[in-house]
Amino acid sequence: MDIKQSTISIRNGLNSDEQHGCVVPPITLSTTYNFLEFNKPRPYDYSRRKNPTRDLTQTLLSNLEYGKHTIITSSGMSAIYLVCIAFLQKDDVLIAPYDCYGGTYRLLDALHKKGICKVLFTDQRDIKKLLELFEIYHPKLIFLETPSNPMLRIVDINTICSVKNDTLCAVDNTFMTPVLQNPLLLGADIVIHSCSKYLNGHSDVIAGAVITKDIYIANQLNWWGNTLGVTGSAFDSYQLLRGMRTLIPRVHQQQKNAAKIVDFCQKQDHIKTLYYPGLSNHSESHIINKQQSGFGSIFSFELKGNKNKLLKFLKALKLFTLAESFGGVESLIAHPATMTHAAMPDNIQKKAGINNMLLRISVGLEDSDDLIADLKKSFSLI
Repeated sequence: MDIKQSTISIRNGLNSDEQHGCVVPPITLSTTYNFLEFNKPRPYDYSRRKNPTRDLTQTLLSNLEYGKHTIITSSGMSAIYLVCIAFLQKDDVLIAPYDCYGGTYRLLDALHKKGICKVLFTDQRDIKKLLELFEIYHPKLIFLETPSNPMLRIVDINTICSVKNDTLCAVDNTFMTPVLQNPLLLGADIVIHSCSKYLNGHSDVIAGAVITKDIYIANQLNWWGNTLGVTGSAFDSYQLLRGMRTLIPRVHQQQKNAAKIVDFCQKQDHIKTLYYPGLSNHSESHIINKQQSGFGSIFSFELKGNKNKLLKFLKALKLFTLAESFGGVESLIAHPATMTHAAMPDNIQKKAGINNMLLRISVGLEDSDDLIADLKKSFSLI
């Protein structure tokens, strides 16, 4: 039977407990497991390598992303690091987006400077330039982030995957989630998530994930995940599993709220430029319609005026919390230049289009009318 995502997210792991008949699978916190006898381990021997609760969560993510193998990691950053360490040697080239998340830039730049691998940051929307880089450097890995954080730029996953030849393609799908975009179906080899965001949805878990359909890739990831000790804990996996039960309705409602708020923001004189995949004049709308089934609930805008105006606006907000992260049930607002992308040097920020008047909003599950009223009042005070 062909089961839809909303059913998968709810039913995965239910009624699997054979000891007590628990409907919701119990958490397995034990770190170690006894052997049947000498040199005869059970399926589980040590939880760093394999844990029943983590396995249930990994299975659910595999199913949602149309993959076959998932490894839950301690964070989104450790998920990216795991992919790099598992597949790159010191002379291997990694092509990364010039406008990626600040933490991703910091990690990849540090690996490059440490001699772990060679990293080239480029505008991946330029397919002609990418082809030239493939021809010159024969990269081992290309890392995509689409939509980009925080400028919401789009790159064509399918087109890049069709010209990459033997290059592994990893896609950060945190913004879209498996609900709105499925990179493995578009030709990607690996999907990466910061599970701390939409997948958990409640801003109380730090976790990451790497998903693939390829058994060789999966074996490499599992070996390195166990060796490095970056696998996620049982408790975090349990919290993540519980969060993903409501992933589909959360994503759809947050997107619905975002559409109303973006429509309001389009009419505001205080906003210089608005960035959102759902805008009718978005330059990559033809790609968006091809690879996404929605626009998500994150948007950014550049405020007119100066720093004093920005500070007044932020201080006036009551329903948007000034904080990093996104994807939780609560609405957040961030100042990328000093928060999420502070690790980027000023010249790199400028190249990516990030300036001191740019703000990023993650729309939550509050009533959209209340959120609009909060923004309206804050705009009126500047």
